[in-house]
Amino acid sequence: MFTTFEDARRYVEERDVQMIDLKFTDLWGRWHHLTIPAGQFTPALMESGVGFDGSAVGLKSVKAGDMVLVPDLETGFLDPFWELPTLSFICTTLEADTKADFPNDPRNIARRAEEYLRRSGIADRSQWGPEFEFYVFDSVAYENEMNRAGYSVESGEAAWRSGDGGHGHYIPLHGGYHAIPPQDTLYNLRAEMSRYLQEMGVPVKYHHHEVGGPGQCEIETPLMGLVESGDTTMIVKYVAKMTARQHGQTVTFMPKPIYGEAGSGMHFHQHLFLGDRNVFYDPDGYGLLSQTALYYIGGLLSHGPALLALTNPSTNSYRRLVPGYEAPVNAFFSSGNRSAAVRIPRYATRPDRVRIEFRPPDATGNVYLSLAAQLLAGLDGIRRRIDPTAAGFGPIDADIFSWNDAQRAAIRSLPASLKESLEALAADHEFLLAGGVFEEDLIERWIAFKMEEEYYQVRNRPHPYEMELYFDV
Repeated sequence: MFTTFEDARRYVEERDVQMIDLKFTDLWGRWHHLTIPAGQFTPALMESGVGFDGSAVGLKSVKAGDMVLVPDLETGFLDPFWELPTLSFICTTLEADTKADFPNDPRNIARRAEEYLRRSGIADRSQWGPEFEFYVFDSVAYENEMNRAGYSVESGEAAWRSGDGGHGHYIPLHGGYHAIPPQDTLYNLRAEMSRYLQEMGVPVKYHHHEVGGPGQCEIETPLMGLVESGDTTMIVKYVAKMTARQHGQTVTFMPKPIYGEAGSGMHFHQHLFLGDRNVFYDPDGYGLLSQTALYYIGGLLSHGPALLALTNPSTNSYRRLVPGYEAPVNAFFSSGNRSAAVRIPRYATRPDRVRIEFRPPDATGNVYLSLAAQLLAGLDGIRRRIDPTAAGFGPIDADIFSWNDAQRAAIRSLPASLKESLEALAADHEFLLAGGVFEEDLIERWIAFKMEEEYYQVRNRPHPYEMELYFDV
């Protein structure tokens, strides 16, 4: 939004901005913030930053937690959800003493990934387009105690409401794709989200109801740069949740909030450019892809099991990645096949539009780490010339769910649990260390936290369905 501090300060004065909100991402992918009065928005802030405790958000150890936030002026937007006029910035995190960029800040990692791409000579920029799928519920409740556990969600669109004697325009199971009003009751809510986003500088390509009947939605934005795409993801999640809250509803981006319904992914469209040339394009290649693009796919799929520890880093991720839905469970690529881990969109045929789509990811990952890891995996494939066909990754353009067990057994599977993906990351992460983008200690902390604080915490608890299965044995 701003190129200089003077531009930003002038905006504050002209708009009578009262508060400056500083937003930053913790290691696990959640936003935090602190707020200062507009009078403290001075050149000194840009030099010294505002102090905070990095150990409280997973970025540092307790013994040396001091860090500072400095606003990235280009990310400024007028926050529509505050009562007082408030200008928000996404921040860069720095070391408190030296004011050097903090190496394990996820946004700094994403920035280093872009720099590594430029140094590689393969391309000078990448373009990314996450798809934002989420559920809107009327209410949610959950509890986890020693003597009871459970959750419930409610949606006025759901087929389970059809016996309530209500309006009758309910969406059947898996029947929500591009549903139209009156079945689609959320069109005004999505339109309001889209308006907020555009006012905040985030372009919207379109929005629509998704497959999941009880309130699943999608908003899509045009492709953009890697760090910009990460910033946009954080803004979209914030706007979706806050807009729903204004209307007494609630939004979740978790991959599988409802058993038996479609899950929510975050598919990443991506391609590389050298100057104005799309290096993924070849008019004579499979799916219009160049050999460079195929090597990139080879890297994504070869490192796929380890990648999922960053792009799908929750136990709930693997409730979505199960056979029988469009969610990919096998490591192969295809032109148009939505069950493939890497899909080549058939509608993207212009030389500047040809791209690939990595379909396993979901929104439980830290988006900056997800973006950086995918880019590094693809670049490793290019550097090592990993041909995906020679490596056994396809292409497969058939419906693999119609195959017999022997045919499906020939395709490599993606991890079926968080534990499997974390073990894969522990064994395969050299590609992430290339160019100093990731540091070894961050990967070790990520694996340890996710294993101990999430995987084992879920595994060790009795499941409500187990009571039904086994209570009377």
